[in-house]
Amino acid sequence: MDKEKEKGAVVLPENAFRELKDGETYEPLMSPNKTYREVTPWSVTWGLVMVVLFSAAAAYLGLKVGQVFEAAIPIAIIAIGLSTATHRKNALGENVIIQSIGACSGAVVAGGIFVMPAIYMLDLQADFIKIFIAAALGGILGILFLIPFRKYFVKDMHGKYPFPEATATTQVLVSGGEGGSQAKPLLVAGLVGGAYDFIVATFGWWNENVTSRMIGLGQDLADKAKLVLKVNTGAAVLGLGYIIGLRYAAIICAGSVFVWWIIVPLMAVIFPNTVLNQWDPTITITVGDMSPEAIFTSYARSMGIGAIAMAGIIGIVKSWGIIRSAVSLAAHEMKGKSPDSAEVQRTQRDISFKIIAIGSVLTLLIIYAFFFFGVMNLNLLHATVAVLVVAIIAFLFTTVAANAIAIVGSNPVSGMTLMTLILASVVMVAVGLKGSAGMLAALLMGGVVCTALSMAGSFITDLKIGYWLGTTPKKQEGWKFLGTIVSAATVAGVMILLNETYGFKGDALAAPQAHAMAAVIAPLMSGQGAPWLLYGIGAVIALVLDRCKVSALAFALGMFIPIQLNLPLLIGGAVNWFVGSRSKSAEENKARVDKGTLIASGFIAGGALMGVVSALMKFGGIECSVADAWWQNPMSEAVSLLAYVMLIAYFVKATRTKK
Repeated sequence: MDKEKEKGAVVLPENAFRELKDGETYEPLMSPNKTYREVTPWSVTWGLVMVVLFSAAAAYLGLKVGQVFEAAIPIAIIAIGLSTATHRKNALGENVIIQSIGACSGAVVAGGIFVMPAIYMLDLQADFIKIFIAAALGGILGILFLIPFRKYFVKDMHGKYPFPEATATTQVLVSGGEGGSQAKPLLVAGLVGGAYDFIVATFGWWNENVTSRMIGLGQDLADKAKLVLKVNTGAAVLGLGYIIGLRYAAIICAGSVFVWWIIVPLMAVIFPNTVLNQWDPTITITVGDMSPEAIFTSYARSMGIGAIAMAGIIGIVKSWGIIRSAVSLAAHEMKGKSPDSAEVQRTQRDISFKIIAIGSVLTLLIIYAFFFFGVMNLNLLHATVAVLVVAIIAFLFTTVAANAIAIVGSNPVSGMTLMTLILASVVMVAVGLKGSAGMLAALLMGGVVCTALSMAGSFITDLKIGYWLGTTPKKQEGWKFLGTIVSAATVAGVMILLNETYGFKGDALAAPQAHAMAAVIAPLMSGQGAPWLLYGIGAVIALVLDRCKVSALAFALGMFIPIQLNLPLLIGGAVNWFVGSRSKSAEENKARVDKGTLIASGFIAGGALMGVVSALMKFGGIECSVADAWWQNPMSEAVSLLAYVMLIAYFVKATRTKK
């Protein structure tokens, strides 16, 4: 800290990350008593550019591997690089707005891709307009529902929540004067990761997965014991694992190992000649004749669905006090008992609660009209029930999303959405809406809720960044709406493009969360029932894990995401641990970990963006891949393993800092 001050660098106050003492206050970098440049044509324009670019990239990555990266750090670095390159002075406020608008991308993407692909998987009819409206309205609802909780999470709980992603992004933005030096490793890593994943996606020079089947013994184990080891060797997924870190990556991977290496083989042993089709008559093959992947998809993953739903319920119970206090505060201010806005410090000004209340009602009315005219075929009862389910669940789970982001930096939106779909399906069937119409209605309801919760979790990060730096919350809140609408349009377009190019029914786009959503509602809406026993077992597992102080949500995610997408997270987390522990100097270790975060962000952004480029090429008829024939050869996996080792070696070497 002293060295940084000697160099004239801008640093956060000493009490930024710790709890305040009695009578102590936090003074942000930008004084509450001064006015700064924040919302300008420059910041809004570049914020919208970031929304479009990162929405497209995140949508591709999420549909490819089932993980959506948060774009906050890459966007912050790009914003700093732009202001540095153009010699803009005092650009901190503008950079926060660029980052805040741009971060709409990851939030809307998560809401869209976790649910909407299931529409195509189930052969339902939904055009660009329906997908866009569901995503846009959900995002707007999430913003409106979160604002009443801003003061609690951001100011009242100062120092009590770690806010890992907000911390990292804030440190990047604070480094403004060093933006060029920080942008360089991000750019280089983006080129390396982008080229690496582009070669695989476009040319297929090596396999995207390494499996135990590449050797004879591994093939025998897969066929007879139903044991298989699979690792996706993509640069973007490796970067995700690094940012998640070893602890949570290990918990996620433990859930995956539990299902793939214990539950799947055990089911084959217990039910070798049985067809467990009580809830899905399309399954006609015995468990013993299934591949490990088929057993996982047909049966074992349902336990993960139940575990995720229970993890969400646990989160609501733990957050009930927060919900009650925030509603009380909002009601207090709605009665006109709050001070005049001119008396409130600039850094604590929110959009008026009266505007929020009116906006929330109007948004819900538009959602009602959307369901009534566009989804429910003018059925008053169905539309009324649908909007009530959406409003109640979205509001209750808002605090769960914000709390998760504040503590661990990851939003359990997919698990909460699964629970929403289960509830929506049961309720809509109870009021007489079944079959294809019911499935479409439930998925669009889930899409609205999922986007709302994803936005709420993402936005609390932006508001915490603004709190530490001293921006005006009201400006962040107001311009977030525009970013949401632009992102929703981009995501809807990219989703239709990828469906036309690859299709969501094959293996080209994993979309694991969407597959889980389809698996949940199809039996419920078709009158076939559901695997309630498996859901129940998963719920019990989540309860036990919570009592043992283990993250039930992280474990549950591992239970239903394919193992090839979880093991790379553990590898990335291990790289994070190695990079941060190989020096005897704690300061040096921290510097290496921070540089690794930049490299990982580059891998994620570069790999995802080049994935979109590859998809556009295929959509345009440019096909130059040798994957179809070459990937059947085990040598393609050997080459993939070699390339992966070299990529990891580059990552570790690139984290070295100059002494």
